[in-house]
Amino acid sequence: MTKHLYDRIQVLEREDELDRQQRLKAMARPLLSWYEGHARALPWRDDPTPYRVWISEIMLQQTRVEAVKPYFERFMAALPTVQALAAVEDDRLMKLWEGLGYYTRARNLKKAALMITERHGGELPGSYEALLALPGIGSYTAGAIASIAFGLPVPAVDGNVLRVISRVLADREDIRQPSVKARMERELREIMPRERTSQYNQGLIEVGAIVCVPGGEPRCGECPMESICLTRRQGLWKEIPVRGALKKRKVEELTVCLIRRGEEVAIHKRPDTGLLASLYELPNVPGHLEPDQVPGAFGLSADLVEAVEPLPAAKHIFSHVEWHMAGYAVSLREGGEMNREGAFFFVERSAVKGEYPLPGAFKAYTKLI
Repeated sequence: MTKHLYDRIQVLEREDELDRQQRLKAMARPLLSWYEGHARALPWRDDPTPYRVWISEIMLQQTRVEAVKPYFERFMAALPTVQALAAVEDDRLMKLWEGLGYYTRARNLKKAALMITERHGGELPGSYEALLALPGIGSYTAGAIASIAFGLPVPAVDGNVLRVISRVLADREDIRQPSVKARMERELREIMPRERTSQYNQGLIEVGAIVCVPGGEPRCGECPMESICLTRRQGLWKEIPVRGALKKRKVEELTVCLIRRGEEVAIHKRPDTGLLASLYELPNVPGHLEPDQVPGAFGLSADLVEAVEPLPAAKHIFSHVEWHMAGYAVSLREGGEMNREGAFFFVERSAVKGEYPLPGAFKAYTKLI
C-alpha cells in the first residue's frame, strides 16, 4: 500500500508538464503496483496457458465476466486441448456454447483449432502476426494472448482500455472509429514496459472493468491513474469517452410456436449460413399471427390441433436486429403430424435440453419446454 501511494505522489509532482506520450508512460508504475493488490481471482488467470487464455478471451467478447465463469469451466472440462476442440462435433460444440450468444465465435474457435493442428503442431503460435491470422482473432485478442500467455510487449486494446486511455488523456475522438483504436494501439506499443506485459495489459483492462466503469460514474478515488487523469481533473467523465451514434437496429416480427405432441416437442435446424447458423430453433414464421392463423402457417392439420394458447410476447436484441416475438403453445393430438414434410421434426423434451443447442434468443419459450 505504501509503495502504491509513493508512486502516485511521484506522478503528482510533474503532472502539469506531461505531454501525451509522457502521460501514457507515467501510467505504468502506479498501474502495475495497483494490479498486484487488486486483480480479481478469475479461473483463466490461475493457469494462463495459451489455450486457456485464448478460450477465455473469445468467451469474454460481448459477455460479462461473471456469466463467462461457469461456461469456461465446463468448456475446459469437455475440451481441454486444441486437439479436442478441433475434433468435437458441431452440435456438441454449440451445446457447450449454448447461452453465451454470438455463436460465430464458437464456429471460429473450431476453424482456428483445425488450423492450429494442421499448421502449428497443435500449439497456439507465439507470434502476434500468426495469432492475428487465425479465424476469429482480431488485434485485441491477438494482443491479449501474445502478452498474457507469451509475455510479448503487444497492447491489448478493448472497450475498457479505450475508455481508460481516452479519459487519462481527455481525448475527445470517437472511440468507435477503428482509426482511433489503431492509434492507441500504436501509442501503447511504443511506451508499454517490456517486462510484465501481462500485468500491464490486464491492469488496464481491470481498471476499466471495476474502476473506470462503463455506463456509470467512475470510481476515481480508487484509480491508480487518478493523479494524471485529465478527465478527472477537468470533471469531464460524462463527456468522455466520445462514442458516435450506432446504426439503428432493424426490427423483425416473428411468431414462435412451442408445438407439443405428448412428451415430444417440434424443433427445426437453421440454415448453415446467416444468423444463428446451424443451430436448432423452435418453429417460427415471419409476422405476428392470430391464433386461428397458426395451424395453417405451421403446416398443421386443423383436425390434429387440440389447442392453441397464447404465450407472453418476448424480445431479443442482436447487434444489428431486434426480434419482437409473439408466442403460442400448440398441443397436438397423439399421431399429429406436420403437413410440410421436413420443415420440423419431433424430439423428446429431455433430448432438447441435453443434446440440441437452442440459442438464447428463444429462451422465453424454451424454458417452458
